[in-house]
Amino acid sequence: MNTEINYKNNPLHGVSLKTLVTEIVNHYGYELLFAYLNIQCFKNNPSIDASVKFLKKTDWAREKVEGFYLYRFKNLPRASDEQFELPPRDRIVPPDQTPGEPAELSLEDAERLREKRAKKAALHDSGKIRPSSSGRRSSNFSNTPAPSDSDPWAKWKK
Repeated sequence: MNTEINYKNNPLHGVSLKTLVTEIVNHYGYELLFAYLNIQCFKNNPSIDASVKFLKKTDWAREKVEGFYLYRFKNLPRASDEQFELPPRDRIVPPDQTPGEPAELSLEDAERLREKRAKKAALHDSGKIRPSSSGRRSSNFSNTPAPSDSDPWAKWKK
């Protein structure tokens, strides 16, 4: 199977970082992006150009924003474990998966996610839960859709 053809099935194919940031900022706004992604370029004097400049220099943040674009803005189903291990621009989206309408997000949902992440981090730090070898759920969950409050970007969380 030709990989180049498959890349065309990824909504990030041919989309510049500036276009991507402009689309998500125009749809969600800086406050909501900061609430969900916790990246300072969306909080401290935010602008498209400053955000793009920061994201181009910071791989983890760029991948987090690209993942948000794929799974929240383009509303694609969660990637398989194998595809999730790849950077978002390298992922191959199966032909039967097409982008949908942007997810409805709110500051209240972002706060719930933040609290859930904090509890999970506290459990992890206390040694009560151990991460799997890949840092993700076991593969028996890969075919079930992720709940709306799951965090597909947890591996990039700093």
